Parts: sequence; structure tokens; C-alpha cells
Amino acid sequence: MALILSPVETRILGCLIEKERTTPDVYPLSLLAVTTACNQSTNRDPVVHFSEQEVALGLDDLRGKQLATKVWGAGARVEKFRHNLLSVFELNPGEVALLCVLLLRGPQTPGELRIRTERLHPCESIAELETALAALAAGDAPLVRMLEPRPGQKERRFVQLLSGEPGLEDPSVPFTPSVAPPAPTPGRLENLESEVATLKATVAELQAEFLRFRKQFE
Repeated sequence: MALILSPVETRILGCLIEKERTTPDVYPLSLLAVTTACNQSTNRDPVVHFSEQEVALGLDDLRGKQLATKVWGAGARVEKFRHNLLSVFELNPGEVALLCVLLLRGPQTPGELRIRTERLHPCESIAELETALAALAAGDAPLVRMLEPRPGQKERRFVQLLSGEPGLEDPSVPFTPSVAPPAPTPGRLENLESEVATLKATVAELQAEFLRFRKQFE
């Protein structure tokens, strides 16, 4: 696609779509509200810390790509922004919800997408969701693409293409889930507590000896 969004533009567009659905009473959004939405820690991956200046430049770039518009409400003193996604692409509500979540959270499995789009547009079944994904992946300029499963995993993941083609993951490096360190055994805890108690006693003896030595010169 000729239309490729930067990471800042990607996050902003996802936030504008999300807030239109979840907080329609405060939509369109001010620059401060867009920045706050971009930097929130929930429903975001990765979590970012964009400045207002970065967000303002991103909004200008989205406006240049006709994906966002600046608006002034009646009597409003602050300029606000809304997305123009449906002026550029013909999408139904379910497809918009999927694209929004992919913009905000990166590659995801159908199961993850079904759960995370629930607040934007409920999906009755995985089959319905996969039909929407197929529609987004169809044509000469697809908006979504299926990724090959990671090594050791079976589930397919999908990624949005408004930000360009995804980078190739190195197939020689298997994906290994993080493993928490083993919990200390009771015997190990007792040994640690004993060592700490011994150290405390040693320090107390050294302090007392130092005080006795100091008194000799008083």
C-alpha cells in the first residue's frame, strides 16, 4: 500500500477509532485527550510515552493522509480531532473494530481479537470474526494479513498493514515463553533467615566493640 503510517500515526488512529466507540460523549478529542489516550497503559501494546508535540505532528501527518480532521465545536475554544477512516475505506463496524484493536495492540490471534473487540463491536462467533478478517485481507490492497505461527505455537496471528508490511521474524530463533524462577523451598528460606540473623548479630557485636574502643580516648 502507498499509505504507510508511522508508529505515532498508528497509535493515534487506533485511539481516535477506539474513543469514538467507547467515549462518544467526549469525541472528537482535544490534543491533550489524544496524547493521554496514546500513552495509557491499558489496552495498548507497546505502552508508549509520546509528548504532545509528537502527537501534534502525528495528527498533522494523518490529516495530510486524509485519515484525520481538525474540528471546532460550537463555542469551543480548543481544537479537536476525529478520524476519517470510513471516508478512505469501506468497512463495516466489525471490520473497524478489528482494525482498531490491531492498530492498538499489534499482531493477535482470532481468540484474542474476539475478546478485545467485544467492547467495540460484539462478535457472536469465531466464524463471524474470521469472515471479517478474510474481508480485510482480500483484494489488491489488503488491510490485514495472516502471519505464520511462531515456532512451537499453532495459533495463527493477524497483523494490520496500514503501518506497512510486518518485519520477518527469524525462524531459527524459537519463541520461548518467559518462565518464572522457581520458588524457594522452605529449607532454603530457613537457611537465608539464619544467615541474616547471624549477620545482624555480627554487626551488633562490631558496633559494641567500636563503642568500647572509643571510650578509651574520651
